Amino acid sequence: MYQQNGIQFYRRTNVVTADPGKLVIMCYEGAIDNLIIAKQKYAEKKYEDKSRHINKAKDIIDELMCSLDFKKGGVIARNLESLYNYMIRRILLADANRSMDIIDEVVGMLRELLSAWEEVFAKPEIELQAKAVRLDANSKQQVSGYMTM
Repeated sequence: MYQQNGIQFYRRTNVVTADPGKLVIMCYEGAIDNLIIAKQKYAEKKYEDKSRHINKAKDIIDELMCSLDFKKGGVIARNLESLYNYMIRRILLADANRSMDIIDEVVGMLRELLSAWEEVFAKPEIELQAKAVRLDANSKQQVSGYMTM
């Protein structure tokens, strides 16, 4: 009992003190873990536990969707919203059809996004700004190249 309370306190403290980047990563990890556990519980015929983990994963993806900033994120935020909606539909379909292979598809998508976010948050902001400037300069060169044709 005390150990469980200690773990919950540690997790809560981790969430409260985490920066936004770490929170996003923790959400992806949580969704992935819950889907994997849901699959295991289904295989063990522990359907109530499976449902609880499916719901946790959907709640996490929902939270990721609610945290999107469409003003700052623009097209990327809209694309992520579409992906999150797709994932939730696939999870619901997997649960309704008892097709845990679909869960693997969603886990794969979440892992790809997690990897991308880890890369984004691992780089210092100055380096990201420098890349953005280079990308902008390259895109202007490409556009001017097309216009001279």
